[in-house]
Formats: sequence, structure tokens, C-alpha cells
Amino acid sequence: MSDIPVLTIDGPSGSGKGTIAQLVAKKLGWHYLDSGAIYRVLAQAAIKHDVDLADEQKLAEIADNLELVFLLGNGVLTVMLEGDDVSTLIRSEQAGNAASKVAALPLVRAALLERQRNFRQLPGLVTDGRDMGTVVFPDAEHKVFLTASAEIRAERRYKQLKEKGIESNLPGLIAEISERDVRDSQRKVAPLRPADNALQLDSSAMGIEDVYKHIMEKCSDV
Repeated sequence: MSDIPVLTIDGPSGSGKGTIAQLVAKKLGWHYLDSGAIYRVLAQAAIKHDVDLADEQKLAEIADNLELVFLLGNGVLTVMLEGDDVSTLIRSEQAGNAASKVAALPLVRAALLERQRNFRQLPGLVTDGRDMGTVVFPDAEHKVFLTASAEIRAERRYKQLKEKGIESNLPGLIAEISERDVRDSQRKVAPLRPADNALQLDSSAMGIEDVYKHIMEKCSDV
């Protein structure tokens, strides 16, 4: 499957990589993989089945048999776990922190690696995550690393939650995002970092449309 084109967009939580990846996938007519959602769903499955988030062996077993379906339509990603729509549930800050913890476990990452690679199908794949360009698809022709300051990312998240009527605390969000950044970048397996040949973009002062246009210009041959 190495001849099937892949565009990876990696970056920390709240950098906008998911929104951008979906826009690019829609434009190109390619498949889309939200790798972070896989870990969020795994964490939710563990909670659902009363499995400790530190129990690496049991988590790997759940990962091997995860009943997960992605449905992308009209710009909306629906995530199904064991037949239930968990799209909203897995987007909470608590779910994100839980996902970050299970994603640091080597057996879990190994169990989910092939599942992620199986999303590589014609005519092509756009994927976002933290190790898409470095570990999962190291041979991808086009790679992007999208970031922004923790403060900016927390403000974006705060606005999203407020629009949904969800109470949140901005200083708390900044602390949670900063903590997750450290955990993701310092983990021993597949740490968050740019691939050597990735286009690196700081979106702190850029809007979604600006980032999208920049990526499409740099990857104009896809």
C-alpha cells in the first residue's frame, strides 16, 4: 500500500489539526483518520468496562478487539463505539487526558498501529495525530506539524466549550493542555515531535482558512 498517497498533520491538542485535516480530506476526496479519536475511544471503552487506565495488558486486549467505526459526512465526524455514538463524549477534556495516559503505553500503541495503517486506502488518506508522520506513516510524501501556544489553544477550546454551553475554566484549561503537552512530548514511545521533513506551522496568529491555504499551497502536487 506504499503507493497510496498520505498527508499527515501532527501537532499538540488544540492546534486545529483535526479541523484542517477534515477540510483537506474533503477538498481532495480522500479518506480521513482522526488517530486521537482512536485513543479517546479506547479510554472510553476501558472506563465503560471498568478497566484501570494503568492496566497496560488489559488495555492492549481491548485495543485488539475495539469495535470502532468512523463516519464522516457533511463535514461532521461521527464516532461509534460498540454501536453507540460517542462523538461528543470523547471530546471532553477528561477524555483527552485519559487518552493521553493510555497512549503512552507501548503495548497499547503496538496494538493500534496496524489498525491505523489499514485506513490507508485509495484514492488517498489525510490523517491527524501526534506520531502520524514519525511512526505510523513515516513514508508519507507530505507531512505537516501544526502548533500554537498553550494559551492560544486553551482560549480556542474555552470558546468552543462556551458555545456548547459547557462550563470551563480558562486557567484550568491552560494547565491541562500544558500538562498534556509535557506528557505527550516526553513519553518514551512515539513522542510528540515534528518529522524531520515536515512543514512546520505555528497557527497562533493564523485563522483556519489561512492555515488551510498555506498547506494546500505547499502540498499543491497531491
